Amino acid sequence: MRKEANIKLNCLLHGADYNPEQWLDTPEVLEEDIRLMQQAGINCVSVGIFSWTALEPAEGVYTFQWLDQVIEHLYENGIYTVLATPSGAKPGWMAKKYPEILRVEADRRRNLQGGRHNHCYTSPVYREMVTRMNTRLARRYAHHPGVILWHVSNEIQGECHCPLCQAAFRSWLKEKYGSLEKLNKAYWTAFWSHTYTDWEEIESPAPQGETNVHGLVLDWRRFCTAQTVDFFRVETAPLRAENPEIPVTMNMMGFYDGIDYWQFLPELDIISWDSYPGWHNGDGNEGGNAVWNGAYCDAMRAMKHKPWLLMENSPSTTNWIGASRHKRPGFHRLTAIQNLAHGSDSIQYFQWRQSRGSCEKFHSAVVSHNSSPEVRIFREVAGVGAMLKKLKEIRGSHVPAKAAIIYDVQNGWAIGESKGPRNIGEGYLDLILRIYEGFWRRGIPVDLVHMDAPLDGYRFVAAPMLYMLRGDIAQRLRRFAEQGGTLLTSYLTGLVDETDLCYLGQTPACGLTEVLGLWAEEIDGLWDHQHNGIVMQDAPGMQNRYEASRLCEVVHPTTAETLGVYESDYYQGMPAVTVNRFGKGRVYYVGTFGESQFYYDLLGRIAPEAGLSPALDTELPYGVTVGIRQSDTKTYYFLQNFNKDSRELVLPFTLEDLETGGVYTGTITLAGYEGMVCARAKEA
Repeated sequence: MRKEANIKLNCLLHGADYNPEQWLDTPEVLEEDIRLMQQAGINCVSVGIFSWTALEPAEGVYTFQWLDQVIEHLYENGIYTVLATPSGAKPGWMAKKYPEILRVEADRRRNLQGGRHNHCYTSPVYREMVTRMNTRLARRYAHHPGVILWHVSNEIQGECHCPLCQAAFRSWLKEKYGSLEKLNKAYWTAFWSHTYTDWEEIESPAPQGETNVHGLVLDWRRFCTAQTVDFFRVETAPLRAENPEIPVTMNMMGFYDGIDYWQFLPELDIISWDSYPGWHNGDGNEGGNAVWNGAYCDAMRAMKHKPWLLMENSPSTTNWIGASRHKRPGFHRLTAIQNLAHGSDSIQYFQWRQSRGSCEKFHSAVVSHNSSPEVRIFREVAGVGAMLKKLKEIRGSHVPAKAAIIYDVQNGWAIGESKGPRNIGEGYLDLILRIYEGFWRRGIPVDLVHMDAPLDGYRFVAAPMLYMLRGDIAQRLRRFAEQGGTLLTSYLTGLVDETDLCYLGQTPACGLTEVLGLWAEEIDGLWDHQHNGIVMQDAPGMQNRYEASRLCEVVHPTTAETLGVYESDYYQGMPAVTVNRFGKGRVYYVGTFGESQFYYDLLGRIAPEAGLSPALDTELPYGVTVGIRQSDTKTYYFLQNFNKDSRELVLPFTLEDLETGGVYTGTITLAGYEGMVCARAKEA
């Protein structure tokens, strides 16, 4: 197994995407950048992300001198380089000379040059071009003391349907299935007479072609992931060959499901992602957006169960959403604390300096068009830089999560293609976030893991809408419960296998009916304006009634105990919430989409049973949460108020602010949008 590299810096990274190639004709700007970076507490920048034309203006003509000077000048001034490979945006000369590298869309139209990620991952020409460039980058910079990390491409995404990819897809299917007979059986192609009689008949899904064979649709997405991983492996090979001590990362995107990021894990040394919640899109209280952001942070952390890097976030506003709302005063500091609380060892931005033109010229940056360090955004970024210096001791500490939620991209693909029972949105991610919110509101740390992830070490696992049973997940959930774990399940569980073939007989399939202590008969899809209710029975600590919507599953208990029933319709009085004792554990089932308060109350009942502890054992006001990280010798508490107004918090013990040295005991008041990082104060 390849030894993983690590960044050998004893500090939290504070940086930004830096595009000096846009300013080569104004060297005074580059000089000013160094001065402002030092003033803002910037200790690293990502360079070269979209620099291919500046590095190779014509085939075989390399102009690295400007990059030499930038990296050296940064290093001389105490600023490290996260060096990117430029494959995310190829130069125009390459597309003109080698049109095969241009991506083909699902409707079989070949793209023109433009945009980014407009290249074919299969093309031997593009792979060779990337290898040549990366080999030169590695030989020139892989041993420079200022280069600390490889930033491979940028927000890798998309798919290509060109003839090269079609041939590669067929080869991938041949290797997976071995014969057309097995493939046809797995895809159930006798439906509508879609049986394949020759491998050459198979093509990727197309709007004017095949989209109704769900096994094909799923396998195409799996192939696109596999092909992208293979391209990534080719791209990183020269980097690792030159200096395996420099770690490799790729910046992922929040809940992007175009490819299955989890398949990249063997190729990555460090996990990183770009965080862009829609802050300030409501009434000013940001709990909902904070839940979204926190959940994906926890997915990133759970990939390797190690600290990760926030590669991009906006210092204020983004320019590609419906309304460009600025982060309110103090809010940027709060979001930085949130990311640190969920395991990040960096706060980095897009972008350092605003571009003068093109599509991101009004996306906020640390340095705006007026270049002044006196503007609010710059001052707040500088404040975060100062904070990170004082918090450097938290670097490398871990989040002690004993609860997990299974979030599986491939399962999400299958649900999205299921064609029923609710084609206006089954809400897979919505349910995951609703369950997650119940933990977030209580300050209980949780991991988001994929279906193949080990479950060892967790006391609680939620497996919502586990529609597709892939691999041995059913057996592992059974073993988890038998050995004393607490499991939470839901409607739409265990209906199909990995090629979307429905299981015959009782469901949930693969022995899960015994684990849940019930079997499912049918499921009712509700329109958005239709609702039912959950009427709780013997469930201390919970309300009498909760609203239910979207989907209502009709089940028949065998050994499960009923905790709540449906309020109305023909299944009135039938079980909506159950619990089953299985082995040494408990298995909860919820048959409908409950309101937020339902999951908060249900998890309040479950957490003590499962041995889950909050970061602080105290009642948290709505919109306030507390994160936790631990080192070998210390526990850190991250207090966060996502309300625009102040909230009071009763402390179970005395805390010391790591920035100011202030000591808090009894009750603490968090101002609107305030966050702080504390440790337990030493007893007098």
